[in-house]
Amino acid sequence: MLNEKLHVYIEKLIPERHSLLTEMEQFAQIHQVPIMELAGIETMLQLLRIHQSKKILEVGTAIGYSALRMAEALPGAHIVTIERDVERIQWAKEFIGRSGLSKQITLIEGDALEVVETVSSHAPFDVIFIDAAKGQYKKFFEIYSNYLSEDGMIVTDNVLFKGLVVESEINIKRTRNLVKKIVEFNRWLMIHPGFDSIILPVGDGVAVSIKKEVRGND
Repeated sequence: MLNEKLHVYIEKLIPERHSLLTEMEQFAQIHQVPIMELAGIETMLQLLRIHQSKKILEVGTAIGYSALRMAEALPGAHIVTIERDVERIQWAKEFIGRSGLSKQITLIEGDALEVVETVSSHAPFDVIFIDAAKGQYKKFFEIYSNYLSEDGMIVTDNVLFKGLVVESEINIKRTRNLVKKIVEFNRWLMIHPGFDSIILPVGDGVAVSIKKEVRGND
């Protein structure tokens, strides 16, 4: 992860977002709703542009910030996004409704581990973006990678978890257990037989995974 001076420098270079997005950023900060860090989401959006993604699955809507950023960056794309928290669903609906981009976004209400059948009806997806319960990352990846297109990409946020993945002593038990799961997920991901993955030290750590080419017998 970058040192603080470089982090601030990079964020200052990022162009100002339009008023609704900056309102959402302030709302998230005030209400302590986790949204993707600026450097991280700008990196992801650039990857999506390069990939020319048309159909995206987001696991973890929160207040709809990332979904709106993706819809704005990719006018021809459609985003299917999952959220289980009732209050956040209402916030997301309000913000998405005000954005003028609601036709690009389908919000599925429910636990991502329980709405698989509903989500699968929208498959296949060019990109799957995982940004929900960190302790369930492996399950999310295993389940939804089945609905990824042949040239698909999976992006996973928060895989460096504020740098705690390299700390040997963490006093809070709940945090320690969560960090352990993220560390285990990262190790599992990097040796996954079906994907080539890399962890980018931007934002809170972004993992990018693409399907390995299936090689036939020569």
